[in-house]
Amino acid sequence: MARSHLQKLGAYLKPHWRQASLGVLALLLVNIVGVWIPLLIRDGIDQLRVSFSLGQISQYAGIVLLLASIMWGIRMGSRILLFGVGRQVEFDLKQNIFEHLLAMEPTYFAQNTPGELISRATSDVENVRRLLGFAVLSLVNTLFAYALTVPVMLSLSVRLTVVALLVYPVMLILVQVFSHRLRNQQLRVQQATSRLSDLIQEDMSGIALIKIYAQEDNERQAFAALNDDLLDANLTLARTRNTLFPLLGGLASISLLVILASGAGEIANGALTVGDFVAMILYVERLVFPTALLGFTITAYQRGEVSIDRVEAILTSQPKIANGPQPLTLIPSQIQGRLAARNLVYTYPDAPRSALDGVTFSLEPGETVAIVGPIGSGKSTLANALPRLLDIGPGQIFLDGHDITRIALGDLRRAIAYVPQESFLFSNTIQDNIRYGDPLAALREVQHAAKLAQIDPEIQNFPKQYATLVGERGITLSGGQRQRTALSRALMIDAPILVLDDALSSVDNQTATHILNNLKAGTQQQTVIFISHQMGAAAMADRILVMDQGRIVQVGDHDRLVARPGLYQSLWEQHKLEEVLR
Repeated sequence: MARSHLQKLGAYLKPHWRQASLGVLALLLVNIVGVWIPLLIRDGIDQLRVSFSLGQISQYAGIVLLLASIMWGIRMGSRILLFGVGRQVEFDLKQNIFEHLLAMEPTYFAQNTPGELISRATSDVENVRRLLGFAVLSLVNTLFAYALTVPVMLSLSVRLTVVALLVYPVMLILVQVFSHRLRNQQLRVQQATSRLSDLIQEDMSGIALIKIYAQEDNERQAFAALNDDLLDANLTLARTRNTLFPLLGGLASISLLVILASGAGEIANGALTVGDFVAMILYVERLVFPTALLGFTITAYQRGEVSIDRVEAILTSQPKIANGPQPLTLIPSQIQGRLAARNLVYTYPDAPRSALDGVTFSLEPGETVAIVGPIGSGKSTLANALPRLLDIGPGQIFLDGHDITRIALGDLRRAIAYVPQESFLFSNTIQDNIRYGDPLAALREVQHAAKLAQIDPEIQNFPKQYATLVGERGITLSGGQRQRTALSRALMIDAPILVLDDALSSVDNQTATHILNNLKAGTQQQTVIFISHQMGAAAMADRILVMDQGRIVQVGDHDRLVARPGLYQSLWEQHKLEEVLR
């Protein structure tokens, strides 16, 4: 697992290896100068014992100051380079995650909550960035510090060096003992953060519902429970860190005490000069900081290790709906709009029965077909299957005689304008929402689509008309206005096939009828599939498919279906009764 994490880090760094290499080289130079300065101080002290001179002191002080300034400059350069690599990797990961999520099917987002995905794309990516910035810088600096400092210390006094470094194996054992605990505690923190983010996102989206049902207290308690869990996870992690890091720093400082206790005897017997003794103290001091920093580096690594797993869980998930090896390309102008299904079967994961069970039909180009049936009969599942929003097997749905699983996804979805039940609008202007499928469309084209959807007169009454901001998810519009705006968006792309999945449920029957009349009159070449519970509007279709329990149980026009006993007749009688009771 550790090797896998290192391989992933290597893959993240690969595009920026030049910048990373320069940063590492700068750190090497910093450490070379850092080792050189104590040797200069040693030489100066030993020489001053022989002949004391203010000029010599000034000379050595000037050289040390110059080298320290150079070291500071190079160190700043190394930090900018290595932290810059971390920022570049953060940018790459966020871009890759977003692009990967765009390729995933809708069911993926039903199984992975928005709060969890947002947490992984933000806080987890930031943890990886810290790992590749701060942690790499600290680790490389520690390696260089030991590799360059210890040999020089051994050249001054093998005995003092060995005694001073005896505590470091104890430090490594401590690190090993605490590392697994730190990783688990860090994972708990990140999971608690994700749950809290998910609740915030959900409550902000459903704030109106919370107020309608006066559930502020319950939501406050739910948030408090999750927040308390996050607090407990953070405090547990903090206790572990606050136990480990002082231990590491204290053990590192013991080396300095050993030098002070043992060095006097070495000076007395002539084995060590005063300058050597001072240099040894400086070298031990030099190792104390990177060694003590090792604890923070471990935390950054543990946090980054967990985050790598969470980020890779997104990046390695494969879309279930994707283009085949050699997808079929369709030219939009040549698509006729003939749709057919042959023994179509689809079952949702863990569902007790099939949502679609042997559905077979054939729709001719330019035909307007209504699909009606009770709730749960499979109408929306069928609508989602046509543009391959569901993972439909091959040989079941055909567009102009072509198996849709062989058609390039982009071409298939450009051929089918789909308006789902939920009329999602972006937090933008009405104009930009309508021309979402064609962002460069002129205002007159936007207005034409809005007129077909019977929404233009209401938009004209808004103070800013088509420049009106609709707010998050179209909150400033009524349900019917949102649905007709979404319909306008679908009409803008002028696709050969238009699928309306109960997309006019919030519109009165008369307006829905006018809209269907506009579609039939203005788009003779467009195949329209109208899924609805509005029987009055559905009755105008050229043909009606009646669904029940995942099957098509009746087919025909309104006059024929209403004349013979069956489900359609029952639905129509229920519709007439509801009209009388209004």
